[in-house]
Amino acid sequence: MPSAVHPLLATAHALADAAARQSMAYFRQPLEVVTKADDSPVTLADRAAEQAMRDVLAAQAPEDGIYGEEHGQQRLDAGRVWVLDPIDGTRSFITGSPLWGTLIAAFSGGRVELGMIDMPVLGERWIGQDSVAMRNGQPVRVRDCTRLAEARIVTTSPDIFAPADWAAFDALSRQCAMRRFGGDCYGYAQLAGGTIDLVVETGLQPYDYLGPAGVIEAAGGVITDWEGRPLGLQPDCRVVAAATPELHRAALAVLQTQ
Repeated sequence: MPSAVHPLLATAHALADAAARQSMAYFRQPLEVVTKADDSPVTLADRAAEQAMRDVLAAQAPEDGIYGEEHGQQRLDAGRVWVLDPIDGTRSFITGSPLWGTLIAAFSGGRVELGMIDMPVLGERWIGQDSVAMRNGQPVRVRDCTRLAEARIVTTSPDIFAPADWAAFDALSRQCAMRRFGGDCYGYAQLAGGTIDLVVETGLQPYDYLGPAGVIEAAGGVITDWEGRPLGLQPDCRVVAAATPELHRAALAVLQTQ
């Protein structure tokens, strides 16, 4: 790995470590749950973890921008923007499931320089950078799946879909070999690791998808919106991630014809 990327990776590790110290202190403890304006839940753990991440950036990269789920946006015109989701899968966190994670992306020049999916309870840290994806330091790669009939597809929950989008997902997933629900951000990690082949979701924000995008693309996968457009800082995005370009094209063809 070129020496020039080491500070970026070091900052990402520091961000994940800072978030984990906060989130793990609250995990499976009594917590007040607040409903946000978009009807999603939030806890003190989410907010404390993101504040800890912001403190790291204030010390290590004060000139960079921040796009965070809990504490808003600042300096989005900076050369690099850190996109942060302190606890992706707050419902899993609240219910004691281990399948929640911290998502981090370093976004610059319209692309993800570095993506990270950190799973504190599982002890897994997935990193994508410079076309190399790793889980705990070991290289990972997507599965060579090109046909829907052989694909394993995952989404977090049927509840995330509007009726028309659910009809499209249902039509797609019934052409696949296996469909599973649940897992939140871990589905994207599984795709990068070669154990599933498709993730399809809707209503996502940049902090939900850019960290995973960096990991998936480095592992050889493809991730876009449902129209096949590259992902950036657009809100309310419908996302499809696939192991191979062929599978991605096949999935888009079904989603776009429903």
